[in-house]
Amino acid sequence: MSGTITVGLDGSPESRAAAEWAAREAKLRGLPLKVLHVWEPVPEPVVQAPLLGAGTGQRWSERIPREVTEGLRLRHPGLQVTAEVLTGRPGEVLGEAGRSTELLVLGSRGLSGIGGFLVGSVGLAVVAHAECPVILVRAREQAADEHERDPVGIPSAATPYRPVVLGLDTGHLDASVIEFAFDAAARRGTGVRAVHGWKPSPYDLYGGDDVVRRETTALTEALLPWREKYPSVDVVEESRSGSPAGHLISASHEASLVVVGRRIRRSPIGAHIGPVTHAVLHHAAAPVAVVAHD
Repeated sequence: MSGTITVGLDGSPESRAAAEWAAREAKLRGLPLKVLHVWEPVPEPVVQAPLLGAGTGQRWSERIPREVTEGLRLRHPGLQVTAEVLTGRPGEVLGEAGRSTELLVLGSRGLSGIGGFLVGSVGLAVVAHAECPVILVRAREQAADEHERDPVGIPSAATPYRPVVLGLDTGHLDASVIEFAFDAAARRGTGVRAVHGWKPSPYDLYGGDDVVRRETTALTEALLPWREKYPSVDVVEESRSGSPAGHLISASHEASLVVVGRRIRRSPIGAHIGPVTHAVLHHAAAPVAVVAHD
């Protein structure tokens, strides 16, 4: 893994928002940014169409990354930004890029009328196969959205960051997911809001308060080593019965970033994202980081 942040760019509003988010993240981490555009060649019969013309698509593929890169350099002085154009299927090329980058950032269209994502087939394929953390950013995402409102209620990028929301399943913990959330919070000078949603089993229906104490204790014990490793990061623990995805989506409305995990399944029938992560990807109101783990 190289010390680079890579953003996938296709010229759409959502990919441009992702590029801006990636630039801000690169500055937080002190890393260079690569703008990657994947050009999928147009089939020969379409190339021959009179209105398109040979080479039009390729020229567009070279112009868009160049313009976006120049804009990022102007808006983020001191940030090292490069552009690369590759040929192939976007899902496959971006997935392969995840093998040699620290973070992979993609754009996702906001759902009409409500906060959230509309993750296309390319985005889902990349999330399901990339080995590095993948961040999905909404089309309308702006820097101020990740910060608290100012004293008179106006969005501002000059106020403190909102907390990083961490989705945890205490039955399947992984250090890389927790580490990512605490590291992101430390870089932003904010806290971690650890959300653990659990569904009672038929046996738990008779446990009452004992079940609540068991789940709450499990969350506290899971976070104790990370509280010690990151003493400057304030931690809020929330252990609630009910839908894990629902609790995370609700918490995302007051988050700068939502961090969830994806178990790597090396199966002949393909990779999977998992129902909770899948739901959060589609409905969260903040950027979502998906961290792959064994």
